[in-house]
Amino acid sequence: MRIREFSTALWLPLPPEALFPFFADASNLEAITPPWLHFRIMTPLPIVMKEGTLIDYRLQVRGIPLRWRTRIKAWQPPNYFVDEQLRGPYRKWIHEHKFELCNGGTMVRDIVHYALHFDWLVHRLFVRPDIERIFNFRADALRRRFLPQGLPVDEHGK
Repeated sequence: MRIREFSTALWLPLPPEALFPFFADASNLEAITPPWLHFRIMTPLPIVMKEGTLIDYRLQVRGIPLRWRTRIKAWQPPNYFVDEQLRGPYRKWIHEHKFELCNGGTMVRDIVHYALHFDWLVHRLFVRPDIERIFNFRADALRRRFLPQGLPVDEHGK
């Protein structure tokens, strides 16, 4: 099984203690997930987040309806958490969320380790471009929510 990695970073002008509650509220996932995925949380809200929490979702990938179940594998507010796919479209999906104090704000880092069924056939054509599109949408949604209007910043918070 070939394990692939995707990572991205976004600086936001708030400390980790102020940002982490947004990410700890699973209901906010729908706001930062692209509408073309038709993403819905199936687990009744509110969800108490902690190590071991299970969350069920429904979504569509390229028009194919899917169910996805994740487990919170690590939970260390306000700096870190990890979700792991137990059931879904990937052979493996582990998503690390890191919140690091940086230049008076927070560097929000996403690191995803994933493996695919039929990797050689679908990764370059479909999966990697889709993951990049999803995380670009997510970054734009987070910028709209947390950056003051007209404040351009690079990925280093400058």
